[in-house]
Amino acid sequence: MINGEKKLERPIRWAMVGGGRGSQIGYIHRSAALRDHHFQLVAGAFDIIPERGKEFGVNLHISPDRCYSDYRKMFEEEAKRADGIEAVSIATPNNTHYEICKAALNAGLHVVCEKPLCFRLEEANELEDLAKKKNRVVGITYGYSGHQMIEQARQMIANGELGDIRIINMQFAHGFHSDPVECHNLSTKWRVDPKFAGPSYVLGDLGTHPLFLSEVMLPGMKIKKLLCTRQSFVKSRAPLEDNAYTIMEYDNGAVGTVWSSCVNAGSMHGQKIRVIGSKASIEWWDEQPNQLRFEIQGKPAQILERGMEYLYQEALEDDRIGGGHPEGLFEAWSNLYSRFAAAMERGKDLNQTWYPGIEAGVEGVRWVQNCVRSADNGAVWVEYQ
Repeated sequence: MINGEKKLERPIRWAMVGGGRGSQIGYIHRSAALRDHHFQLVAGAFDIIPERGKEFGVNLHISPDRCYSDYRKMFEEEAKRADGIEAVSIATPNNTHYEICKAALNAGLHVVCEKPLCFRLEEANELEDLAKKKNRVVGITYGYSGHQMIEQARQMIANGELGDIRIINMQFAHGFHSDPVECHNLSTKWRVDPKFAGPSYVLGDLGTHPLFLSEVMLPGMKIKKLLCTRQSFVKSRAPLEDNAYTIMEYDNGAVGTVWSSCVNAGSMHGQKIRVIGSKASIEWWDEQPNQLRFEIQGKPAQILERGMEYLYQEALEDDRIGGGHPEGLFEAWSNLYSRFAAAMERGKDLNQTWYPGIEAGVEGVRWVQNCVRSADNGAVWVEYQ
């Protein structure tokens, strides 16, 4: 159980690029990073408007001279300080991730990056090679994977409780963009513009989340080939999709599907993953993240609850309060930031646990690229490359 005692000799000196006032995601980065005293926010380039970014940084109790006009200036000036930053989080539009991450690694910094890591697999491979060369950690914020019941599912599958894995059904299908909300919502507008969002919308923005959950639960399974079809039901979003279906075949003979959608009218969030084996199935829904449904063929369904002593020890390690008290997305993100910090302190990947690192970022780019290639060639099967 996490109780707030220090696990690092000292907090990591940390900065943010983006995530300023009005950011949809900036606050959860700061809340997660600062919660367990693993990071100390000492600098930032929070906004494309320097004066607004400086005002915001000062309101976060950052010294005015460490609120910078842009990330390049921040990396340059912080490198001159004996107490300069050691890590940076990137919370900016998608089209900037590659260049900022590359600059941070070249500056000798650890990185936590919003997904997608970048747009092209060549760029992703370049960043992976650079991270290894610099011996720096790159964490990707697949925040839902920090929920403890994901770890429970991982352990149950590894211990054979489901039998041979046959089917993985995944979805992230909400309804909040059933109408062209981007006409009056700036945080959505850039997500449907290829210049900023890249080659996809919901495949990259939504579908990669349950895909990564499947990678956590089933680390040994690899995709062999896939077929993807995508649609733009709100026509102004074309060529980017607001709905997509992906079918996958794995190297062990299993099959999987991912439904990625923002036009599932009436759905609040709609992220689910169901793993089906020869003996039993498990299902996790992010709107009820403290529960895992376990169904053994021929027996009544069981609802496993977070924090209970019948769970695997690995699923209890990140508990912050006893069972019965709900934990949510902020706790899940905090769990991941704790793992990022432990890896950064050691200067290498953790040996005893997992976290969404540079490999997860590369795989997300690879999956989207293959989905787009399949869809744009007429929804055909393509070998996974």
